[in-house]
Amino acid sequence: MSTEPIGTRPYPVAISAEEWRRRLSPAEFQVLREGGTERPGTGEYEEVREAGTYACKGCGAELFTAETQFDAHCGWPAFYAPQENDAVELLEDTSLGMRRIEVRCARCGSHLGHVFEGEGFPTPTDQRYCINSLSLVHSDDAESDGPTA
Repeated sequence: MSTEPIGTRPYPVAISAEEWRRRLSPAEFQVLREGGTERPGTGEYEEVREAGTYACKGCGAELFTAETQFDAHCGWPAFYAPQENDAVELLEDTSLGMRRIEVRCARCGSHLGHVFEGEGFPTPTDQRYCINSLSLVHSDDAESDGPTA
C-alpha cells in the first residue's frame, strides 16, 4: 500500500467505506480500498487478449485498452500505458521495505497495482503497469459494465 492511505485525498467519486463494502466483494475491497494484491496467476484478465477496454471495478472509469496489454510473464495483467495519462494517478509506495510506484484510479482513488520501468520490455514506453484483475472490468465494446458513481 502507498504511504498515503486510500481514501484520504479528495476524488471526483467520493463513497463511504460502508458503501464500498456493499458494492465490492471482500477480495475486491481488500485490493481496491486497502491496497492489497491478488495472488499471482489467479486473476481472470492475466491472459485475456480480446479487444476492448479495461475499466475501474470501483467506479467504471476507463483505464486501459487491450491494445496496450502485453504478456509480461509476471502473474498479473500488464499494460504499457494507461488509456489516457490522467486516467490514473501515480504515488510513491515505500511499503515492504522497497520503493515502488503505486497506480490508483484518478476518479475514485482505488488501488490498481504498480508501475515499473526500465525492465527492457519491447514496448513503446518500457513501462509495465502491473494491475490486479480484481480491480478491473473488461468490456469488448468500450462501455464499462462496472459500477458507476
